[in-house]
Amino acid sequence: MHKEIHSYTLILLSLLIGDLTAQTNPLWNEQKIKNYLPHMTVPEVKDFLTKSDLVIIPIGALEQHGAHLPIGTDIINGIERCKLIAQERDILVAPIMMVGQSPYHMGFAGTISLSAHLILQVHMEAVKSLIAHGFNRFIIMNAHGGNRAISTLLVDQINQTTGGVAVSFSQAIQPFNKVTNNTRGKVLDRHAGTGETSNSLYLMPALVQLEKALPPTTLNLPEHLKLMLPEVINEEPTAKMLFLAEGLKAEETGKSTSSAEMSSSGVWGERDPKESTVERGREATEQMVQAAVRFIDKWNALASAKIGQ
Repeated sequence: MHKEIHSYTLILLSLLIGDLTAQTNPLWNEQKIKNYLPHMTVPEVKDFLTKSDLVIIPIGALEQHGAHLPIGTDIINGIERCKLIAQERDILVAPIMMVGQSPYHMGFAGTISLSAHLILQVHMEAVKSLIAHGFNRFIIMNAHGGNRAISTLLVDQINQTTGGVAVSFSQAIQPFNKVTNNTRGKVLDRHAGTGETSNSLYLMPALVQLEKALPPTTLNLPEHLKLMLPEVINEEPTAKMLFLAEGLKAEETGKSTSSAEMSSSGVWGERDPKESTVERGREATEQMVQAAVRFIDKWNALASAKIGQ
């Protein structure tokens, strides 16, 4: 009798241990995404190369976005946009690094900033690796304004020094992008404002804490830049060029235009971020995805003509 009880106890214990070891990471909630390189196996990449040699690389940042958006807003939103495009067409989504150039945000805890030289070097090495595997065409998506010069130089260096062909995402889709939601020319509404917050509500809803958004504050700018602001808001080319040449610079430059010097909340805007909506973000994202699809179709057609020569 005792032997039977002992046997039953061992069996029960083994079943319980089996159940415990069968449990998986309770934090894991990610699903496998088509054409997303970090999720793919070697056979899947080889199979992809039989259909396409096209890659999209988002370049984002880890920087402050006020009290309601995460530090990773730029890179997360950039990757999510690329994933959506890759569900429509065969294009490999290959994020290389999370960090960008954000020295003017360093007054806020959590921001990480790398030098332009390092960001360029890392992406060039990654592109060369992809070229070695057979990828030849690259779309560079700049998902952070502070990386604009870096992404432009990256496109140029790929074209000048490798066998690959690269284009800038924003330039590539511009002829195909029929923007209908235009709120420019009214009030300042930029970094972590209603546009970026609306996009985030659509692209990464679980990470937006809209209830924590702080009310808008007037930017604290040097007087001559303050006088330029109305024209900058209206996208006047010369005013915008001069404003950006001096504005949004690291504190150590002495220009008094770092984020912390301009805005105690980190938000650059006169509209309340709580006015943001999922619908606005959905509309903007869908317009962008369709513009990207039309560009990819055009490039694929022209590439096919080249191969047929």
